[in-house]
Amino acid sequence: MITAAADGSALGNPGPAGWAWYVDDDHWAAGGWKHATNNQGELRAVLELFRATAHLDDDLLVLCDSQYVINCITKWMQGWKRKGWRKADGKPVLNVELLKELDEELAGRRYRFEWVKGHVGHVMNEAADIRARAVAEAYRSGGPVPTGPGWGDADAPRASAEAAPAAAASDVVELAAELEAASVIDASVPPDATDDDALFSFEDAPDAWHQLTVELSTEEHDRLLQLARAAGVAPEEYLRSLI
Repeated sequence: MITAAADGSALGNPGPAGWAWYVDDDHWAAGGWKHATNNQGELRAVLELFRATAHLDDDLLVLCDSQYVINCITKWMQGWKRKGWRKADGKPVLNVELLKELDEELAGRRYRFEWVKGHVGHVMNEAADIRARAVAEAYRSGGPVPTGPGWGDADAPRASAEAAPAAAASDVVELAAELEAASVIDASVPPDATDDDALFSFEDAPDAWHQLTVELSTEEHDRLLQLARAAGVAPEEYLRSLI
């Protein structure tokens, strides 16, 4: 089973908008519009997720913080379709073109949806939200749009701090200074320190991963999330870029 998060973001709602789906750092995609609604972003994220995985035979678990999207797909869509894409009161269904495209993509697929509460630290939901918001911010500022690798295509463009709206240099310096003051970064290690003095030694295992625990105040954590969103990357990726 593939587990993926899908999310949308609209600044002003409607306004500059983005969508994103996320499986892991090698499998995600994002896009958006100069002007759209949050619901359109949420629907498009799910649509693009199904398109990206259409060549696979895995079941799909979609984590979504939009009950509107889940209800559209699992409760309302088939009834709307039977009524000619009209609601019970006879009025046209909103976002009907996206829903029609979703209806086509869902045919024959094995999937289920799971609602997750947004903005409470759910790792995959946050990863999708950060990427969707980064696109919305890019459309608002006129900067490059971080689109992601898609389903792991090595030739696809990767979103990075260079490919997304850059955070202000003063913000980066200020956050680094705060981390240093909190002893997260040890500035007392001299440049010519030996391997024995270094934080990590990579001589014996240069490709090894090392875990570093960082303690941040609520204000520092919020600022880190803001900078990561602006760069179109996950918070842990942004922290790595500071080291």
